Amino acid sequence: MIDPVDIALAEDIGGGDLTSLYFIPEISQSRARIFAKEPCVVAGVDVVRRVYRKLDAQLEISILKQDGSFVQRGESVIELSGCTRTILTGERVSLNFIQRLSGIATLTAQFVEAVRETGATILDTRKTTPGLRAMEKAAVMAGGGRNHRMGLYDGVMVKDNHLLARPDLQHAMRALRRSHPTVLIEVEADSIDQVREFVRLEEIDVILLDNMSPDQLRASVALKRPGLKFEASGGVSLASVRHIAETGVDFISVGQLTHSARAVDFSLELVNA
Repeated sequence: MIDPVDIALAEDIGGGDLTSLYFIPEISQSRARIFAKEPCVVAGVDVVRRVYRKLDAQLEISILKQDGSFVQRGESVIELSGCTRTILTGERVSLNFIQRLSGIATLTAQFVEAVRETGATILDTRKTTPGLRAMEKAAVMAGGGRNHRMGLYDGVMVKDNHLLARPDLQHAMRALRRSHPTVLIEVEADSIDQVREFVRLEEIDVILLDNMSPDQLRASVALKRPGLKFEASGGVSLASVRHIAETGVDFISVGQLTHSARAVDFSLELVNA
């Protein structure tokens, strides 16, 4: 698999960093820091380390804050020491990654805090930036959330478009269990009638309650059998997530964690040259 860091460096550096090549002496050595310009939950420090390791194995990199740490405005997260050209060449790519990933972690932490002590768990989705899924899902974990399936290969989600083909659900699930005995099977329901139908199928591990009102969510949860979990999804916001959690659902999946998180402002500055 191609490393997203390699892609990011290639698209930014191309044939070379002309500015640093002509304006920074080759022998110049510096110390620098990467710091938050607003309060946030940090994510992506190891990605920054990878960026600079690929550029210069001799650069000294000190991680001051690990992923999942809360930092205030002005706090340093990473310190760098070594070739000034290397530090400046990797600046934009490093900041792009840590800003994006810390934004995801920070938004996730806000959702996790909003449902505290309700028993509900915040999940991400597959609505990720192409090529950055592993990084973005790691950022969700840094913010205190949990990962839904990583892709189509490690979990089953039977959605409305699958159901339009009118499969024999029980036959399909039994065949799946024989081939993949430990895989989690989840089925999407958008009505109470569908929930009643799916509750009877013992092969189902999770029922996803799609775009249901709080009253519909409560009515669905009341149908729970032992071993069955319920996940609420659709239209979830920071304003509504606690009301959803209080209906008794086990999971709440939030697409905006990865598709709409605002980047956190970070900066890199040389502290001596």
